[in-house]
Amino acid sequence: MPHERWKERIVMDPAIMGGKPVIAGTRITVEHILRELGTGMAVDELLSEYPELTREDVHAAQAFAAEWLAAEEIVPLERAG
Repeated sequence: MPHERWKERIVMDPAIMGGKPVIAGTRITVEHILRELGTGMAVDELLSEYPELTREDVHAAQAFAAEWLAAEEIVPLERAG
């Protein structure tokens, strides 16, 4: 998926799922997709369970999360000593 193409597939609307990022046209959150993948669910299994999703939607969720984390400000923790 070309850089930032996820912007065509991920939307945030306060009227849908409280403004959480979702796949456009669904109520499936990016968080839910990532949690399912994080449990070891295969992309094909996810697509079978949620037929309204496409492989490109899953890739968009991953790309969105990566970009969101890349922009996150890191605050160093104090070392215990």
